[in-house]
Amino acid sequence: MAFGLAWGIFALFAAYPEALERMFGPPSGSHPLFILAVYSPAIATFAIVLVVGGVGGLGRYLSRLLLWRCSLGWAAFLILGIPLIYAFGSAVKGNLFPVSVPFDSLGAALGAMLFMLFLGPMEEFGWRGLMLPLLQRRMAPIWAGLVLGIIWGVWHLPAFFLSGTPQSAWSFTPFFIGSVSVSIIVTPLFNASRGSILLPALYHFQLNNPLWPDAQPYDTFFFAAAALGVVWIHRRTMFTREGAATEVIPLNG
Repeated sequence: MAFGLAWGIFALFAAYPEALERMFGPPSGSHPLFILAVYSPAIATFAIVLVVGGVGGLGRYLSRLLLWRCSLGWAAFLILGIPLIYAFGSAVKGNLFPVSVPFDSLGAALGAMLFMLFLGPMEEFGWRGLMLPLLQRRMAPIWAGLVLGIIWGVWHLPAFFLSGTPQSAWSFTPFFIGSVSVSIIVTPLFNASRGSILLPALYHFQLNNPLWPDAQPYDTFFFAAAALGVVWIHRRTMFTREGAATEVIPLNG
């Protein structure tokens, strides 16, 4: 359903660009249909959970938003590690200095951050909320994170063909490698938090935080290196299903 909705919207833009632009404006990251496509993993997941578990099951599923505990190392990576990766990538790209503030006022910065908080992180209801625990029922976390990263990266492909979206200015191959890398990185965090949806959502927000400098495509190298480091540090748990979070709807909310 998530693929069908996202790719269906791309087909609409391809078939009726002028009509859609008259109705909703030019394609952009804030276009209503683009937002609908971004929300498609969450929409699909809520529908599945309601069918399988009913309203009570949906409530227990959403209770995973209350799982917030993680180690100090993971907290440091979320708060400092991700922006440092963007800073390193931007330094390699050559646009880190002089530092320019992309917003005219504090209100504009907070508004952009609030918008991004409720855009990309909504995907996590589907990716880490549903797909990752189901994959971990059949394979070790390293392979589950890898498979999900491939699916996640390909799911974004239509955005690269829509002018006005952030992805239209990027190259797909580095983005795809980055998607696989960040999917692998977040997998042990997900398992350490016993299946939290909140922490992957905050991780996703940090990936899209409008305050960080544009580091494409060089940030990909640092995310790939970080993924290798995370796999090495968590090698005892990444290659076994024992202890992996596999619950979608907890028995007790």
